[in-house]
Amino acid sequence: MTKVKVKKVRSTINRPKDQKRTLEALGLRRIGQEKVHELTPQIQGMINKVKHLISVEEIKN
Repeated sequence: MTKVKVKKVRSTINRPKDQKRTLEALGLRRIGQEKVHELTPQIQGMINKVKHLISVEEIKN
């Protein structure tokens, strides 16, 4: 499986509650925090939902 590094780069102030919950489900609470995830269809959907708040980088093996 492909792995991706997801980093929170923007604030969730004045964002809908579902976007805040999506970031929390990705494990991102603070700006600058990074998490590595397997790129599954579920994770891809979460990334697409909050793509304006995060940066995504594919990890090469």
